[in-house]
Amino acid sequence: MGTLGELERAVMDAVWDAQMPMTAYDVKEQLEQDQGRALAATTLLTVLSRLEKKGFVASDRSVRPHRYTAVASRADHVAELMHEVLGESADRMAVLERFVGGVSDEDAAVLRKLLRGGV
Repeated sequence: MGTLGELERAVMDAVWDAQMPMTAYDVKEQLEQDQGRALAATTLLTVLSRLEKKGFVASDRSVRPHRYTAVASRADHVAELMHEVLGESADRMAVLERFVGGVSDEDAAVLRKLLRGGV
């Protein structure tokens, strides 16, 4: 999947938070409400098209206007980013040690549980 630019991330946050597929106009309305800045629908259509090419969203072109849904969850995306960073490291042990050393006690407990095979 890869990383997202600032506007792409904002668009994906809107799509991930949505309970149903969104049009570019839905995304525009959500971003304007959240960020207080005006965005052109054509800009958002371009961003959504790029996100579709990158594999982040899928579009339903059988309806007008087109509706977009996330291909994977936000958690899937973040996990993929974590795997990418870890995979790029020459010293995986040091990266994992720093990561684990920086998590809260609650997150550490969840990690221990997950490593034991529990959910």
